[in-house]
Amino acid sequence: MDSRAAPGRAPRGPRPPGTVRIAAAAAHFGRDLDFDLARIGKIVSDAREHGTDLLVLPDAALGGYLADLRSPDPDALPDALKPDDPLIHEIARLAREMVVCVGYCEAAGAARHNSAVCVSGDGVLGRHRKVHLPAGETVAYTPGDRFDAFDTPVGRMGMLIDYDKTFPESARSLALDGATVLACLSAWPTSLTNRAPRLAQDRQARLFDLYDQARAAENQVVLASANQTGAMGGMRFLGQAKVVGPGGDILARTWSKAGLAVAELDVAAEIDRARRILSHVDELRPAAYRTGRPV
Repeated sequence: MDSRAAPGRAPRGPRPPGTVRIAAAAAHFGRDLDFDLARIGKIVSDAREHGTDLLVLPDAALGGYLADLRSPDPDALPDALKPDDPLIHEIARLAREMVVCVGYCEAAGAARHNSAVCVSGDGVLGRHRKVHLPAGETVAYTPGDRFDAFDTPVGRMGMLIDYDKTFPESARSLALDGATVLACLSAWPTSLTNRAPRLAQDRQARLFDLYDQARAAENQVVLASANQTGAMGGMRFLGQAKVVGPGGDILARTWSKAGLAVAELDVAAEIDRARRILSHVDELRPAAYRTGRPV
């Protein structure tokens, strides 16, 4: 690899030709949209100081996540924004030359979706509606129904939201659609049923890292994983933002605190190197696999 960030240390200065800088943010967001936009502006500014080309922000960065995943209060949900809401246009304006992925609650007629949008100064580059909803989210959101990759200045990308990355088929669908970079936007909490005394010992903290590394390694792609920090209602969020290489190695991470994980790499070269001997997406045997629910 030409250059990479050591854990917790962002690269600065000139970069080798062909490389990009990818940043994943760990930060807290709540119901106050003006506050959220200001925080996004600050994170974008910090990322620009590091020469970032792609910035991935957490799920629900505009409006915050649910305060209670087991029994959400229908009267205390985040504001639902239309896909062309001025706040999204403002994030695109702030992004300028940068590619920025951000999560929000999307209004689609009477339905609400847990959604993500990828923007630059040129406008909207891609969208995703969370497909896999844990039980509590079904009270608040309608699931999406597809995974689509899209072209950006940093290469062909796809987005996953939170629980989506638990399912290998989600990331595999995007890799088969040509995505070389996956943006995973999360509001991933500690365990709700068996909370550990220390965050590092929490079952969900282990799974969060495991899924990030597995999805990158099994598809031999680069993965940028952002997550919320802090707490909302009974929810305590993990942080643990990171950038993962196509071999499943963590190139940069934030641990549990707010901050940016920034890694510098030549995406095409690293993927070519990872797939030189074993190319997982080329060696699939679809006819041998079962799909759908167990009988």
